[in-house]
Amino acid sequence: MPLVRIDVNEGRSPEDLSRLSGGIHDAILAEYGIPERDYFHVLTEHPRGQIFAQDAGLGFERTPDVVMIQIFTQGGRTQEAKQSLFAAIAGRLSELGVGGEDVFIGYVENTAGDWSFGFGRAQYVTGELAVPRK
Repeated sequence: MPLVRIDVNEGRSPEDLSRLSGGIHDAILAEYGIPERDYFHVLTEHPRGQIFAQDAGLGFERTPDVVMIQIFTQGGRTQEAKQSLFAAIAGRLSELGVGGEDVFIGYVENTAGDWSFGFGRAQYVTGELAVPRK
């Protein structure tokens, strides 16, 4: 945990897609101190014209290389921790050639009881997994 969904326009190589996912995961590892194998990403490529990502009135243009990221995680982290994560993700993706204007992040919080990692059980609730510290 967290679960990360990544949406991009088609056209990147499999290696580039792996690097995008890896860069986001590395940022989460560094900022949140989660276990390395806590790696749950869904990466979806879309035909051009299926992702609409304007600037929300901030005065910049995005390119077709936009990376839309949704992070689903347990609540409780500070606003500062979230801001630090956002900056770390943008920094890692910048190293891969993705401009800051093309990094869009939506952050969704939930509770320990909202997760099942398999077998139809909520492992944080049953005690099979320890609830991560904030």
